[in-house]
Amino acid sequence: MAQASPLAQFEIKPLIPIKLGGLDLSFTNSALFMTLTLMAVVAFLVLGMRRRALVPGRWQSMVELSYGFVGNLIRDTIGPEGRSYFPLVFTIFMFVLFGNMLGMMPYSFTFTSHIAVTFAMASVIFIGVTILGFAKHGAHFFSFFLPPGAPMFIAPLLIVIEIISYLSRPISLSVRLFANMLAGHTLLKVFAGFIVSLGAFGVVPLAFVVALTGLEFVIAFLQAFVFTILTCLYINDALHLH
Repeated sequence: MAQASPLAQFEIKPLIPIKLGGLDLSFTNSALFMTLTLMAVVAFLVLGMRRRALVPGRWQSMVELSYGFVGNLIRDTIGPEGRSYFPLVFTIFMFVLFGNMLGMMPYSFTFTSHIAVTFAMASVIFIGVTILGFAKHGAHFFSFFLPPGAPMFIAPLLIVIEIISYLSRPISLSVRLFANMLAGHTLLKVFAGFIVSLGAFGVVPLAFVVALTGLEFVIAFLQAFVFTILTCLYINDALHLH
C-alpha cells in the first residue's frame, strides 16, 4: 500500500463549507485547531486558578510559572514600561506554545506550520508596533532608521539598510516559526514511514522517531519563546528607539 506523502499532514481541508459570493470562508481543520488551542489556553488558565490556594497545587503552579516566565521576559527586554503590554505578549506566547504542543498529538493539525498563519500573526505585530512607535514619538520615530553616532556621509546607505531590515521583520518572524515546525513534522513523518516498511529492522527508525519527538517538544517551546521574545524586542524598539 502506498505511503501517504509526508506533506499530506499539512493539507488544509474544509470541514464546514461556507461560500459568500466569490469568497471561500469555509471552516477548516486549521480553524478548528486554532479554536481548540484557544479553548485549551482558557481552560488551562481558568481551571488552574479557580481555587487560588495560598499553597498552590501543580496545576496552579504551572499557571503561575507561565505568568512569571512571561513577566520576567517583558521586564528583561522592555523594562517597567512593558507591563502595559503583558496581556498581548502573554496571549501571543500561550497561543503559539499551545498551538505547537497541540500539533504534536497524533492525527492533529499544526497551524503554526503554515506561512499564511504565522505571517498573519507577524504582520499584526509589525503593524501594531509601528503604530505604537509613531504614537509615542511622532515624526521622531524616523530617527530609528539612522543609528546614533553614524557618520553623515554614509547616512543614506545606512537608512536604506535599516528600512529594509525593519520591513523584513514580519517575514523573518513568520518564516522562523513556520519553517521549524514544518521541517520537524516532515522529518518525523519520513522516519515513521520507515518503521512499517522495514519490518523487524524498523526498530532503528523507531528509535529516531522517539528521539525526534522529544526534540520536537523542545523546539515547540523554543519557537514559542523566540516568537515572543522578538515581539518584546520590537516593542522595546518602538518605545525606546535606539
